[in-house]
Amino acid sequence: MTYSWNWGVLVQDPYLQWLGWGLALTLAISLGALAIALSVGTAVGILRSSERAVLRAATGAYISLFRNIPLLLQMFLWFFVVPELLPEGAGRWLKRDLPYPEIVTAIIALGLFTSSRIAVQVSAGIDAVPRGQRMAAKAAGLSQLQAYRLVLLPQALRIIIPPLTSEILTIFKNSSVALTIGVYELTTQTQQIQSITYQGFEAFTAATILYLAIAMTVTVIMRAIERGVALPGTTSGGLHVRF
Repeated sequence: MTYSWNWGVLVQDPYLQWLGWGLALTLAISLGALAIALSVGTAVGILRSSERAVLRAATGAYISLFRNIPLLLQMFLWFFVVPELLPEGAGRWLKRDLPYPEIVTAIIALGLFTSSRIAVQVSAGIDAVPRGQRMAAKAAGLSQLQAYRLVLLPQALRIIIPPLTSEILTIFKNSSVALTIGVYELTTQTQQIQSITYQGFEAFTAATILYLAIAMTVTVIMRAIERGVALPGTTSGGLHVRF
């Protein structure tokens, strides 16, 4: 096969700008989804570890719902179906008046999808804390909220940093699914460059390097956090839960 390499096309206008815009949008979607995933996932994970059967059942249903439906289908449901199920005014606002509805949809769908996985990690981390710690907190007169805030969560979060790193990396990779609802993130911009210039190898190599740079940056940051929160005299490591 004869292929004419042309790396210079990547620094030409508008292709360099397209890559920059795609990278910026990928980061924006991923960070927005991460904020949702961490906040919702942590809350659901805490409730999942509750001794109340009703809370365990409700959070279990939430986790099963969002974890077992493919992300692509969830994107479609949030973008095409949910607005039609709402009252006419609310649905019209979501489809027409909301600024950048496809970007907002991608952030919400990716955030809730990942929150179900983070909830499992948080719940597993809390369960990994020796039960005596919970009993000691109760014996010391701490309320349930204080026990979680001062005793259980600090230890659980140290445990789940390694698997949490994996979920954060997955968010950045899964952000490419947003192309299916018209979001011009990094993968979409790369495909657009390839379709116009026919320099697919160069375009996708550049995108691969950018995704690798994101992954390496996240890994370095999370390793620094893991070392920073590690207790003196202990080794870093965590509970890896895979589903």
